[in-house]
Amino acid sequence: MTDITAPSHDSTGPAPTTRRGIRDRTSALHARARFIAHDETGAATAEYAIATLGAVALAGLLVVIMRSEEVKQILTDLVERALTVP
Repeated sequence: MTDITAPSHDSTGPAPTTRRGIRDRTSALHARARFIAHDETGAATAEYAIATLGAVALAGLLVVIMRSEEVKQILTDLVERALTVP
């Protein structure tokens, strides 16, 4: 397998200025860009992290809402009505 990150010329000298040298360097850069664009390493982990942060944020919001007196009263009334025999 060819290392596409390696320069196509002697790294101790100046970069080639011939058309072939420039074309080789451009091809190597395009190949590297395609590789980077299609590399999905860690994508699933990032998606899980974002979903987890969203779930934590929603849970925090629910905790704040559930601690309010209005919600406590609504839930208490609902349970009392459900347990009352007509």
